[in-house]
Amino acid sequence: MNSAASPIPVIVGPTACGKTRKGVALARLTGGEIVSADSRQVYRGMDVGTGKDLADYGTDVPYHLIDIADAGTKYNLFQYLRDCRAAVADIKARGKMPVIVGGTGLYVESFLKGIELPEVPENTALRAELAGRSLEELAAMLAGMKRLHNTTDIDTTQRAIRAIEIETYYAEHPEAASKAKGAERPCAIVAGLDIGRDERRSMISARLRRRLEQEDMTGEVERLLAEGVDPETLIYYGLEYKYLTMYVLGRITRAEMERDLEIAIHQFAKRQMTWWRGMEKRGFPIHWFPYDMPDAEFASAVAELIAAYGRG
Repeated sequence: MNSAASPIPVIVGPTACGKTRKGVALARLTGGEIVSADSRQVYRGMDVGTGKDLADYGTDVPYHLIDIADAGTKYNLFQYLRDCRAAVADIKARGKMPVIVGGTGLYVESFLKGIELPEVPENTALRAELAGRSLEELAAMLAGMKRLHNTTDIDTTQRAIRAIEIETYYAEHPEAASKAKGAERPCAIVAGLDIGRDERRSMISARLRRRLEQEDMTGEVERLLAEGVDPETLIYYGLEYKYLTMYVLGRITRAEMERDLEIAIHQFAKRQMTWWRGMEKRGFPIHWFPYDMPDAEFASAVAELIAAYGRG
């Protein structure tokens, strides 16, 4: 297989459905390397809560865009597109196949669209204007904007304000938005992992219990706080870090943390699936496979799609 000329395989699906294992199986079959498309796995020291599953890579599958930023910083779409393109170019230059794997819809779709973004600066006046508004109010504002931003990750007021800040910048700088829409698209084949609602909910709940009871996700958050990571930044990261930080700080009880976090993850997974289905409508076909398809069979099926593309 000519990796340099082959389309880039992209593996998507909701959280907890086994994307990493499937991607690693494909990378092993093709001699490829994983490029993560996850907005939280970029942070060092945030392992359990982000589900890095580093053991899945073994010692033979290289991975990129994992553990590249310090916990407490705010990695963004501009940085991701820059780093993803650099990783893909490097992998291809070495005659290997990049395998993009992840659940952050904005990252995946923006890469597939060929979007190139300027770095959006902070708008202190806008932030001051929006300070104190509820998440519901901010989400309603964002819904009324012509947006590029991924709403699947908007589960804190800070993230919502940043999303509005980005969209406001594009409204005020139409030349930047025009460039984002008009870039050249990379050649790619998207494979999705399809899972029913009940099975998805069951897997998410089981994984959450495992992380809390066996993998010490609470201890991970306590360590990050002890190392000096700003608690409000951890809350900004959302989901596991939002609720566990509030629990560790005593703002909510353990029962409230477990209940609200489980609900939030289920809602997040639903939004992810809504994003992928919407992506298909926006011109990016997805080849869907059962989430419980054996990893080796999945890898062979996707490899055949890649080979068939090359045969025309």
